[in-house]
Amino acid sequence: MFKDLNKIYGPFLKKEIIGPILIIIGALFLYSIITHFIKRIFRVRTNKMDERKSKTIISILNNACKYILLIIAILMILDLYGISTNGILTSIGIVGVVAGLAVQDILKDILSGASIIVENQYAVGDVVSIDDFKGEVLSLGLRTTKIKAYTGEIMIFANRNITKVINYSMSKSLAIVNIPVSYEEDVEKVQKILNQLCEKIKKENKLITGDISCIGITSFDDSSINFRITALTEPMMHYDVERFILKEVKILFDKEKIEIPFPQVVVHDARI
Repeated sequence: MFKDLNKIYGPFLKKEIIGPILIIIGALFLYSIITHFIKRIFRVRTNKMDERKSKTIISILNNACKYILLIIAILMILDLYGISTNGILTSIGIVGVVAGLAVQDILKDILSGASIIVENQYAVGDVVSIDDFKGEVLSLGLRTTKIKAYTGEIMIFANRNITKVINYSMSKSLAIVNIPVSYEEDVEKVQKILNQLCEKIKKENKLITGDISCIGITSFDDSSINFRITALTEPMMHYDVERFILKEVKILFDKEKIEIPFPQVVVHDARI
């Protein structure tokens, strides 16, 4: 009796049940190996790539591998049950073409978003200018980029439309402060105390990440001699540093009794 049952159900148990189980286990094992390999690659690149970008790319690759292995496993299982996969593949190809035409803009957005992330064009928190709209990047997705202007407006760009980007946050900024001084002042003394002030400011202001110096006299105006101080700062922090330097210069000049001139008009009385 058992021999008869084995003849009837044996092939079924070995092929139609054991086969799919082995295919699923193999697909899961292969997926685990691939994802581990991807994570290992990006772990090596952690010093070269922002953590958020790394996680985004890993997620994209893992999802792609998951769906590819899922389709392959389903086709292999159908083949075990004697279902022809040639017609299915043909149908998938036709559906894929139609779907591709229908969602080609979405696909362009996704590819452009992935390109922005991989090429490190900008990241959340960067100050950028896109199509003459300047602001801080609020979010960077695979389809859209949101930018908030300093005045509060939020612009949403489709990634496929982003072709030119000016990123103000990728390198250090330069603070430039012009300091007017009266013609009656001793320029050697002014130069000396401004040099001393630069040394003091560099120790106090942590936003200054490079050299700060008084480069000397830059111009002669109608009522003033102009000195200039320059300082390398954290990206987009030059305005804060410029305000800080101006405050310190005013305090110093008040202490040293150095005059900051203002435009003056001399009026002659023709009756004299």
